[in-house]
Amino acid sequence: MRYVKFSVMATLMLTLMGQATAQVVDASKPMSIAELAVYQGPDRQAKLLEGAKKESGLSIYHVYPALTNIMNEFGKKYNIKVKSWRAGSEAVLQRVTSENRGNKFDVDIVQNNAPENEAAYREKLLQEVKSPYHNDLLPQAIPAHKQWVGITVDIWTAAYNTEKIKKEDLPKSYKDLLDPKWKGQLGIEGNNHAWFGAMMGKMGEEEGQKLFANIASTNGISNRKGHSLLTMMVSSGEVPLALTVYSWNPEQLKIKGAPVEGLALQPLMAQPSTIAMLKKAPNPYTALLFYDYMLTEGQKQLYDLKFVPTSKKFELPFPKVPLNFIDPAMALDQQAKWFKMFEDTVIKRAK
Repeated sequence: MRYVKFSVMATLMLTLMGQATAQVVDASKPMSIAELAVYQGPDRQAKLLEGAKKESGLSIYHVYPALTNIMNEFGKKYNIKVKSWRAGSEAVLQRVTSENRGNKFDVDIVQNNAPENEAAYREKLLQEVKSPYHNDLLPQAIPAHKQWVGITVDIWTAAYNTEKIKKEDLPKSYKDLLDPKWKGQLGIEGNNHAWFGAMMGKMGEEEGQKLFANIASTNGISNRKGHSLLTMMVSSGEVPLALTVYSWNPEQLKIKGAPVEGLALQPLMAQPSTIAMLKKAPNPYTALLFYDYMLTEGQKQLYDLKFVPTSKKFELPFPKVPLNFIDPAMALDQQAKWFKMFEDTVIKRAK
């Protein structure tokens, strides 16, 4: 009886081993883009490398200027030619959408803010990807549909000039900004309607709008375009206290000796910056190779550049302050409302 049981077990094990081997063999046959993107066989990396050798390179549309450095490192490592085009988030989304409608399929990977890539998902432009490295990421970096993935976390923080403002004088909350000492001292990035709308949801819309309307009317809030520009104005002292920069903006300038420091006023809002593979990517093997690269070596490179990687291997800034992630789908659905709320409450009152 024991011999029979052993024989059955041995047969079962041999069958399973045969199936595993068959999976590798089957995976070596030509696959569609959809099949390749979700392939989880143990030879995934080898398959991507072999397929990339037969493709023409990699084409990327992106919004992060610093992504150029990482793309160059990727190209050197795998001897792959990388071409890119960079613009603002809306322009990148518009180009991807218009090219698809014109049956022009030149781009493999798009890097953009989560709401814009969520919009591309709704337009059915993106490809679901299952990477073995998803388990290493924050849960907020991976939507259920898996048609984009977060590579960094954009955390909206305040930033102040350390030569203009003493640490003991810093506000501990947004309510503290009603103090007359902040008159003429404040600045804000003019396109932060998603940050504002989501934050009003946390604070209570009526109470939050009243507070910011009073701050803007009483002390003034200068309106600037661009988080990097606003942070540079903080470092120069032109805007002593900015309310909305990304947490990595001050860190990048501090390396150069700028007198600027980040400040985590609560509620602290965040959203992922993402990459996505196009459904009709002309170089799918190379696209997936880069996708995996961004979730592994690329995470360390982003960290070294003072960005906030989505990998759980790296500590988040302000670890003791809770992050409130903005739902990208909600940001799209509430866009018109949040835009009007931000304009009416802050921008039109800006001085």
